[in-house]
Amino acid sequence: MTMKINRWVILIASTIINLCVGAVYAFSIFALPLTNVFNASMGEIMMAFTINAAISPIPMILGGKLVDRGGAKIAIFIGGSMFGVGFILSGLATAPWMLYITYGLIAGIGQGIVYSSTIGNTVKLFPDKRGLGAGIVTAGYGGGTIVIAPIANALIASIGVNQALVTLGIAFLVIILGCGILVKPSPVGYAPHGWNPPVTLKNKEAINIPWHEMIKKPLFYLVASMFLIGALSGMMVTANASVIGQTMFGLTAATAALYVSLYSFSNCIGRVFWGAVSDRIGRTYCLMVIYLVIALMMLVLAFSNSVLGFAVAIIGIGLCFGGTMGIFPSIVGEKFGMKYYGVNYGVVFIGYSGAAFFGPRIANSVAAVNNGNFTNAFYIALFISLVGLLITFIYRTMENKLQKTNEITQTV
Repeated sequence: MTMKINRWVILIASTIINLCVGAVYAFSIFALPLTNVFNASMGEIMMAFTINAAISPIPMILGGKLVDRGGAKIAIFIGGSMFGVGFILSGLATAPWMLYITYGLIAGIGQGIVYSSTIGNTVKLFPDKRGLGAGIVTAGYGGGTIVIAPIANALIASIGVNQALVTLGIAFLVIILGCGILVKPSPVGYAPHGWNPPVTLKNKEAINIPWHEMIKKPLFYLVASMFLIGALSGMMVTANASVIGQTMFGLTAATAALYVSLYSFSNCIGRVFWGAVSDRIGRTYCLMVIYLVIALMMLVLAFSNSVLGFAVAIIGIGLCFGGTMGIFPSIVGEKFGMKYYGVNYGVVFIGYSGAAFFGPRIANSVAAVNNGNFTNAFYIALFISLVGLLITFIYRTMENKLQKTNEITQTV
């Protein structure tokens, strides 16, 4: 089916929407002021962010289900409303436990629904450039911190953290719902004007596997494991980049914050870059390179004593973490089909959630028993990346076998 639809306008609107919901990763900006407001420990405040990250697969699946039924716009309106209201109510909270509900649950569920709907709809609108489309729309999510953090800082300094949260919540509501009007659901079987899918792609599109059948296949566990491993090293560094810069490379807090921004920028660029490259050379080869680069960057962190080495490693890891987030949406669509894509990606996203939960904890635990030194954590991340490379080889072998089986079946 060919239908005229301005998919680039939808992509731009979806990317702006993701810039807003990506603000969840700027929570560290609010955390310290909130400890003073509530007279609470950092651990008590950060629990709101932990809850937000832990529940992400649930709203991802809910949003994906709406997308699969042609309800991408509805999902964005529902999720965007919850996200904005969650921020507003967080600004009105009077105790940490209220933040767990407002920021952790309400904003967290809203963010997950929006994110899954923008990705799912984009991947369906760009069957010819899935890597690029997914890379751009996820770059918006990754760039939320870069855009929102300085705005949040300025607001906190001028009107206080509570009013800053309320103000941002109102702005998010207006922007997300406004851009949501421009989003149109991808028609079933959409193909861009003038594009004819190659025979091999047509064969892949014929495969549409629901989630309850997907989880019975060994391929699913390989994909989820590769996703977890690809994101794990990134999460180990993301949560501790500032601390690593200060304790191991002698940076001031202000300078370390600049390197955190550099990491976030590299993360965004990596999503678009690796997504586009994977369209040309294949997802599997891209993942192999990503795991190798991560391993090399961990060696640089472990052996380097210079700020230059820290900068190189931060950029390399950021690019690769972004690449992981940009490639896997395409892999899920190509291996399990587009009919049930929204729900399937939400299920596979459990791999990322595992990385978000365990990555920072592994790094912090290792540093705690080594007087704040993260070197052994870098070695662990290096080893995990090599395991990821091995799994990718297994995945490639399974891919080849499945392809040969399909060719034999078609010949018969």
